[in-house]
Amino acid sequence: MFTDYHTHTPLCLHAAGTPEEFVEQAVKLGLAEYGIADHAPMPNEPFDDWRMKWADLPQYEEWISRAQNAAQPHHLAIRTGLECDWIPGIEPWIAHLKTIRPWDYLIGSLHYLDDLAEFDNPLKKDFWNHVDIHQAWKRYWEMYADMAKSGLFQIMGHPDLIKKFKFYPKSDLRTYYEPAIEAIAKSGSAIEINTAGWFKECEEQYPALDFLIMANQAGIPLVINSDAHAPQELGRNFTEAKNLALQAGFTHLTRFCQYEQTRVALV
Repeated sequence: MFTDYHTHTPLCLHAAGTPEEFVEQAVKLGLAEYGIADHAPMPNEPFDDWRMKWADLPQYEEWISRAQNAAQPHHLAIRTGLECDWIPGIEPWIAHLKTIRPWDYLIGSLHYLDDLAEFDNPLKKDFWNHVDIHQAWKRYWEMYADMAKSGLFQIMGHPDLIKKFKFYPKSDLRTYYEPAIEAIAKSGSAIEINTAGWFKECEEQYPALDFLIMANQAGIPLVINSDAHAPQELGRNFTEAKNLALQAGFTHLTRFCQYEQTRVALV
């Protein structure tokens, strides 16, 4: 039943493993589909030190081919995509990335605020000592809604990543979620339960249960992903994520092939 579409490769400079090792783990777990979606190149390189560069894309294609070859005897479907960072004005670049190969999906993610502060980078955690938490959360969710409104993404990545280091505003968090929920619902994009959050300082999946309940009520499709940066992280805590999805009211998971959605019962 499960797929895992949000996984990385060593080309992003902070992951490990080989395509064959990822496929072996996917087969061991009984995944129906293994999706490869590494951090996409950004314009004006070098942009940061934790993503593929434009010159790495042929190696990314080689990784995909090796995964497909390893998966073939096991009848494991390989899906391909990119995790694309959202910053203001990035739309033409993402549209260009979409044309370079026949992807199955693009994941939209938000790691930067307007001033290009990396709010989730452990090496730049000092950001949180010099920012108004309410304003940071407010702007994060405004930008997340803008990302959904672009219509460029099939999957909205780790929706409340802003909580990674456990800095929360004192307000009801649902008031921050509302504009993003509305925009995602209109876009037709899916959200992910990203299980990596359980292994970060917030010790909670992305997104929070209240967000998931609101997303289900808005009719937003759902996928479950690991954000794996190593083979042993593939499919982590998927049973717990499934139970959480059921608790939030979801009855189906979504699969992607050539941007098209299909639904599979969450049983």
